[in-house]
Amino acid sequence: MKLTTAALGLCVTSALLAGCGGGSSPGPSSGGGEVVDGGTFTMSTSADPGNLDPQMGAGSALFAVTQLAYDPLLSVDEESGEIRSGLATEWSAEGTAVELTLAEGISCADGTELTPSVVADNVNYVADPANQSPLLGTFLPVGTEATGDDAAGTVSLTLVAPAPFVLNGLASLPMVCPDGLEDRASLAQATSGTGPYELTEVAPGDSYTYQIREGYTWGPDGAATDVEGMPDTIVVKVVENETTAANLLLSGEINAAQVAGPDAQRLQGAGLFVAETPALTGEQWYNQAEGRPTDDPRVRMALTQALDLPELQKVLTSGTGAPPTTLAAVAPTTCPGDSATDSLPAHDPDAAAALLDEAGWTLGDDGTRSKDGTPLDLVLIYQGNSGTGGAAAAELAVQRWDEVGVQATATSQNETTLTDTIFSGGDWDVAWVALNVNAPDQLVPFLSGAAAPDGTNFAGIDNAGYEAAVQEASAVQGTEGCATWLEAESQLIANADIVPFANNVVRTYGNGAEFETPGNLVPTSIRMTAK
Repeated sequence: MKLTTAALGLCVTSALLAGCGGGSSPGPSSGGGEVVDGGTFTMSTSADPGNLDPQMGAGSALFAVTQLAYDPLLSVDEESGEIRSGLATEWSAEGTAVELTLAEGISCADGTELTPSVVADNVNYVADPANQSPLLGTFLPVGTEATGDDAAGTVSLTLVAPAPFVLNGLASLPMVCPDGLEDRASLAQATSGTGPYELTEVAPGDSYTYQIREGYTWGPDGAATDVEGMPDTIVVKVVENETTAANLLLSGEINAAQVAGPDAQRLQGAGLFVAETPALTGEQWYNQAEGRPTDDPRVRMALTQALDLPELQKVLTSGTGAPPTTLAAVAPTTCPGDSATDSLPAHDPDAAAALLDEAGWTLGDDGTRSKDGTPLDLVLIYQGNSGTGGAAAAELAVQRWDEVGVQATATSQNETTLTDTIFSGGDWDVAWVALNVNAPDQLVPFLSGAAAPDGTNFAGIDNAGYEAAVQEASAVQGTEGCATWLEAESQLIANADIVPFANNVVRTYGNGAEFETPGNLVPTSIRMTAK
């Protein structure tokens, strides 16, 4: 999935939270500038990726840099949604058995061969609940066991039950080389992978520098590094402020930046290259931990009904967005359809006020509500990389809640801080976190199961209707179960367990380079061009 954050959100893609998952196209999708070989490609990220272990995080900043140095077993064609090759050139999934044949000659950056046994060790590491990888249950079904046959060049996965989109998940599961598996601590500030680039310099909070690998031929759908126009060096520069990133892009100091707010108009006017990715950009979660006001379903519904969601969408996206349709929105979406339109609670401030009265939150003479002497005072956190639109939308939500007697404080947090807040039981009642994936089963661990910090269900959602529909849908292979997956999502949305309110096309602009972004920027698609 793509668990991305950035403007995409947490990528478990694309994003824990953001557009994720391996695109397969080896070259840029549009443009036409004169290709220039070699050079340095500098891209911005709105948050520092933190610990670089590719199997132990789910933020979009981490996913973005993981693709540079690590490979998944498979890839997904961004247009057709078909499974393509990655490290594996042949594959099959039937019932509870998944079989993969690795490409020949795959090497790690240190020259070590990547064998089926090493791949099996990767899968078994993520599959072990004791290791607490957030990718378990997202990209890899719980209970999976793997074995590798080095002589035959094959990897066998045994599942507890059939998984409808297991191959899509494997397209987002990065493989770590032997040195990294033996010394996990070393992965925090170094890389140990088979990817097209190798990390060579680290300046936390500032930049990460990668150098190209010669002889790389096993990328998505056979992508290689001996293609004219690929940069010799990639620098990932941390730029939290979107306006600053836009200025650096226009001046030519960086080559790529994801810009979603008003600054995008300047970039469009400058005629820069742009790669587009559809994604959820507005998604509201409630903290259902015991003791929080939002543990009460009446409060959650009231807070939802108090908001004019189309109005909120327009403000958040600066008028460029659209209503959401599904919770798995990153292309290619495995289950297109509409689980949201008829399920979202309607804007009704009077009904919201009545529900708050019913829940015991009494409106005082000062216009604010309290219960047993405790005021209804909420904490709303949202992603700082959502730009001026995010800040304005948060202010609007606070205003609408104030109109029904609810006090709220909106706080912007960068991706690293926000992720820590929601997954470690921090102080929050409402969170705007866009969790972007392309297959609905990749959302399950975030929408059910053990609550954080024991699991990835950071909101503590417990919806029996959703869980029953998921169980039914999971028993059907592939897209045949999509109607049931969409019904599962509708159960959550109608109950105000999760409130999607804005879709948008996330745009990554380029100056002096072209590339593809099916969730994340694909390193083998980069082509340097004459400015």
